Amino acid sequence: MGKNLQINFVTSLQGLEALHTEWDDLFERTAGPQQVFQRHIFLRHWARHYLDPRTRLCIVTGRLHGRLVTLWPLVRRRRFGLDTVSFMGAPVAQFSDVLVETGENRDALLEAGWNAVASLGADLFEARRVRADAALCGSAIPTGAGLPGDVQAPFASLSRRVAADGPGIAYSARERSNFRRRLRRLREHGDITFTEPEPGSTAVAAAATAITIKKNWLLENAILSPTVMDSRFQAFFEGLAGDADAGLHASTIACDGRPIGVDLSFDCKGHTFGHVLATDPGYDREGLGRLLIHRTFAAAAHRGSRVFDLLAPADGYKMQHADGLVAVSDYSFAFSWRGWLLRELVMARLQPAIKALAKRLPAVLVRRLAKRKT
Repeated sequence: MGKNLQINFVTSLQGLEALHTEWDDLFERTAGPQQVFQRHIFLRHWARHYLDPRTRLCIVTGRLHGRLVTLWPLVRRRRFGLDTVSFMGAPVAQFSDVLVETGENRDALLEAGWNAVASLGADLFEARRVRADAALCGSAIPTGAGLPGDVQAPFASLSRRVAADGPGIAYSARERSNFRRRLRRLREHGDITFTEPEPGSTAVAAAATAITIKKNWLLENAILSPTVMDSRFQAFFEGLAGDADAGLHASTIACDGRPIGVDLSFDCKGHTFGHVLATDPGYDREGLGRLLIHRTFAAAAHRGSRVFDLLAPADGYKMQHADGLVAVSDYSFAFSWRGWLLRELVMARLQPAIKALAKRLPAVLVRRLAKRKT
């Protein structure tokens, strides 16, 4: 490979747009389903809503004989006075990864990509939510780069979870009976309809409803989620819902025409990734959340998906529907002594402590902080 590999850096929105065809071609050739958040269209929408003056694109591309064979979708930003390199997509992308062509050159391509990142002169490299089956885990991440706080992403096998008349064989007879009972109780409130709007204005409205319901649920349960409360989160999903190529699917449950439950999921290469599950708190006693999950599973299976990824972390309600788990880790590598201080003092110690503290804040304070983000 050697000198035949050409490494370049794309730093403008125009450059990102120009990569569209090559990026899609590389994705189709090399990407696994779990790399859905590295699709060009996903990150193009992300850039429209989340790229700000403090953040610069820094996409690493590698070409052999003119053909794109590896791509690191990165950004650079100043944080705490330091120059940090991280992956595009935060906070909406659920997994970070690189695209790299398979074959005998794979390890060499990963090494070349990492060397390109190291050459940028940044203080710190950060990779959040990296799956154990990520391309990045092949040989690119240096030893000792892991951060505390590993989690797991549960997934469901839809052939076991879905049957023609409701939940599949993975569920007990009691659970299948409960599904029918919950549906009867829900229908006591009015006419219940299930819809899957096509991309366009109806899907955009469903996405907006999902985020509104999710915000209300977070406020009612005094859960702090700056990502969801940020207005860009809703705008991002509305943009995807209106784009027929984005692969975003909305599954809705409505009572007398009013949506009371919405799921927003992404399809990619036979897998579905559930991103937003939103249910009206007023229907918790009817088991609306479980009904929406079963409905979403059935819709994904009907579209041809084999696996439904419930994403990290492995919360209790997800584990009730899981057939397996994939480890998900955070990584960070310092290129300077200042980066080392940020990694060791802030990322490895202070940030986990702040997250733990946030879970113990009084409900009144959480709601006040959450409303400031809207």
